[in-house]
Amino acid sequence: MSTIKVNDEVQDINLPLTLIELIALNNVAQPDMVSIQINGEFIARDQFESTSINEGDEIDFLYFMGGGQ
Repeated sequence: MSTIKVNDEVQDINLPLTLIELIALNNVAQPDMVSIQINGEFIARDQFESTSINEGDEIDFLYFMGGGQ
């Protein structure tokens, strides 16, 4: 079992795990609309399937909302 942080919450996961698998495990709503940072660096959408999660990683799922006047 390995420990990571997702949106500042500690999660215990089994490695190996890719970013796309982590998205599914976390039931991310609208995965095609989410931007993701790992350890403060944005990951390109075309790299979600090939990016591996590592022990101690800090992952943020970010949703950008439009709006205002």
